[in-house]
Amino acid sequence: MKTTAYGAQTAESALKPLEIERRDLRDNDVEMEVLYCGVCHSDLHQVRDDWGGSVYPVVPGHEIIGRVTATGEKAKKYKPGDLVAVGCMVDSCQHCDQCEEGDEQYCRERPTLTYNSPDRIDGRNTHGGYSKHLVAREDFVLRMPEGLDASRAAPILCAGITTYSPLRHWGVKKGSRVGVIGLGGLGHMAVKLAAGMGAEVTLITRSASKAKDAAELGAQHSLISTDPVAMEAAKNSFDLIIDTVPVEHDLKPYVPLLDINGALVMVGQIGPMGEMDSVPMVMGRRQIAGSVIGGIEETQELLDLCAEKNILPDCEIIRMDEINDAFARMERGDVHYRFVIDMSTLPGSRA
Repeated sequence: MKTTAYGAQTAESALKPLEIERRDLRDNDVEMEVLYCGVCHSDLHQVRDDWGGSVYPVVPGHEIIGRVTATGEKAKKYKPGDLVAVGCMVDSCQHCDQCEEGDEQYCRERPTLTYNSPDRIDGRNTHGGYSKHLVAREDFVLRMPEGLDASRAAPILCAGITTYSPLRHWGVKKGSRVGVIGLGGLGHMAVKLAAGMGAEVTLITRSASKAKDAAELGAQHSLISTDPVAMEAAKNSFDLIIDTVPVEHDLKPYVPLLDINGALVMVGQIGPMGEMDSVPMVMGRRQIAGSVIGGIEETQELLDLCAEKNILPDCEIIRMDEINDAFARMERGDVHYRFVIDMSTLPGSRA
């Protein structure tokens, strides 16, 4: 099936309209028309080949809301007309210990990512949700709960699950003391979700101007990290800190903020970090850890939680032909807090 999309032909080129080929339906596949697609900072990294290994053309997009148009012969979970979602993965080996435990994101044979990843069966490069149509294995297609605003839900599939998974893994509950470093796409979801889970939430930021926004998102407190007196007073006051900063930065000021047995979890920066001091870790049995998205069952759990508690990302809806401007705005931090593409603005073909 041929369909229209937006993609980049090189690391230096802008995203432009192009035609891509979607595979014929396999027995366990779901085909959908893409209705909305979130814009993630990793889309920009992949298009620019910042992490290496990008295969062109790159068609980004892994925060996808769509409506089922057809299913494979043995696909029974969905029917045409159903509202569904697809996140960062579209397949995994399904037989390793991690897959069997519901942690497909840590598949021993590596998950198949929604775009810029070789398909497990035919080896072709996957293309993402900046397109009119998508085909995915039904086991990696999520059910959209009733009442969840489809136009704003897409970032839950990446920004949401990236922050929810560590909150859940480290046992956040009513009364847990959670710090969130940074208030961007990930950070604002971390604040909303931790608050929705009953935690006492503190935004940790260099900018006092973020305090008002943080309070509106559900944070009870703000801690200015450039204030040495406030940072000293905050030592030993957090059970968990979610670090959403997407660039290399110094962790030394933050680890002492953890209480005994506390954890600082990296979800933003992928790559080198500055020097770390082991003293506060050793002396307080504190840990620095990392986390990436979540499994399919966990992501469905998150969608259901967001519907139950009416937790939605703060989004700016854009047209498909505004994507290059959106990328430029992301680079300079001019987004509050997530872009979502209305895919009805992309004319589609199907042949």
